[in-house]
Amino acid sequence: MPKLRTHRASAKRFRILKSGKVVRPHAQKSHLLSHKSQRRKRQYSKLLILTRGAARQVRRALPNR
Repeated sequence: MPKLRTHRASAKRFRILKSGKVVRPHAQKSHLLSHKSQRRKRQYSKLLILTRGAARQVRRALPNR
């Protein structure tokens, strides 16, 4: 049986919390920020919790986390 490999692109984008939830950062925070409100930009700084189906896919990509 070969080793299970971590999908490196996924490892850079997602984190698994101790509670088992999978989180990712918001999109839209890298450029074209001048017309976006402060509140909107602040909300983008928070982490998003993935849905159960999406989290299952990410956990398969990150077997050793």
